[in-house]
Amino acid sequence: MNYEEGSEPSVQDGEGFTETGLTEVNGIDTGVKGRDLAGEGMFAYGSRVGFWRLMRLFQERGLPLTVFGCALAIERNPEAAAAIKASGFDVCCHGWRWVKHYLLSEAEEREHIAKAVASLERTVGERPLGWYCRYGPSVNTRRLVMEEGGFLYDSDAYDDELPYWKRVGGRPQLVVPYSLVNNDGKFGNGQFATAADYFEWHKDAFDMLYAEGRTQPKMMSVGLHMRLIGHPARAAGLARFLDYVMSHDGVWVTRRLDIAQHWVKTHPFAG
Repeated sequence: MNYEEGSEPSVQDGEGFTETGLTEVNGIDTGVKGRDLAGEGMFAYGSRVGFWRLMRLFQERGLPLTVFGCALAIERNPEAAAAIKASGFDVCCHGWRWVKHYLLSEAEEREHIAKAVASLERTVGERPLGWYCRYGPSVNTRRLVMEEGGFLYDSDAYDDELPYWKRVGGRPQLVVPYSLVNNDGKFGNGQFATAADYFEWHKDAFDMLYAEGRTQPKMMSVGLHMRLIGHPARAAGLARFLDYVMSHDGVWVTRRLDIAQHWVKTHPFAG
């Protein structure tokens, strides 16, 4: 679950425009000069309504999840921070704010990483052990994440379906790759129109991986945005998919942190 609402570019935070990405207008220039209150409202829906609906869908089923948390967004919503803290869900740091890390200087990016870690320690009670950029990483991101020293893994990769090790500056770094394929962002760009579209797409991906899992393990990442899948007509497709997955034996629905810890234990860095 991507918790971004409250950290997005905005007039109030100095960007001079209202972010509308992955909303009902999905970045269309509405011609509004200054604050776009409709755009702000679409983001606010995610934190006011969508977040709680997704929490309910997972907690009613006893399923864990990972929160990709932009630190400032969680900091600005103490009730959500408290719910995340009480849930047992892990928080993978999604940066300090919703910014393009590849446009930051090395010093700025280092500062953003440090601020995000300190913020999440305050709001959810423990530092994040995973890292994943909003937008893509810069050429410095992985090295700076390793330099910070407290991260077990990063997910700034789209090149595999299983974790793997990278050597950076002579030191090993665990990568737990992510995917944008199984993602509710397809509602925002028109590839998904209905809950049935969402369910069928994710069911097909799961079925393929489940069949391949007879001979080797596979990992399926599913991205959820509170302001997209959190709406009732879309959340219905997610509920159907969760129930479908739970109807199968031998499936591990778990947090990214658990995957990382499992990989370190069973497939340690071999040099």
